[in-house]
Amino acid sequence: MSGIARMRSIVLDCPDPKALADFYAALVGWKVVWSDDDWITVSDGGPIRLCFQRAPDHKPPVWPDPEHPQQFHIDVTVDDLAEAEAEVLALGAVKHAHQPGADDGFTVFLDPAGHPFCLCVDD
Repeated sequence: MSGIARMRSIVLDCPDPKALADFYAALVGWKVVWSDDDWITVSDGGPIRLCFQRAPDHKPPVWPDPEHPQQFHIDVTVDDLAEAEAEVLALGAVKHAHQPGADDGFTVFLDPAGHPFCLCVDD
């Protein structure tokens, strides 16, 4: 079945596009492929890109508060959860206090701009 469109980019608003692009480039092993002061794109050369757009008044979501939902998050698969946790913390992530997936193979973190993301392990 063919869709109306093809996925092009996932764009995150943030106060500092370079800092957040550097964080995610290190997390997924991609490179910055385009940048200016207000927009940075990272990619592995495939069809999907992560983009970071300057939003000076950005306010991070407050999850799991339903009054201020996360709206969006990224899940990434890792081979060793403990090792990956240490690495993302060193990059500037923060482990979230709320951990609903402790028994389901994922851990919730906040990126340097406050967006939730999950480190996941396959069963």
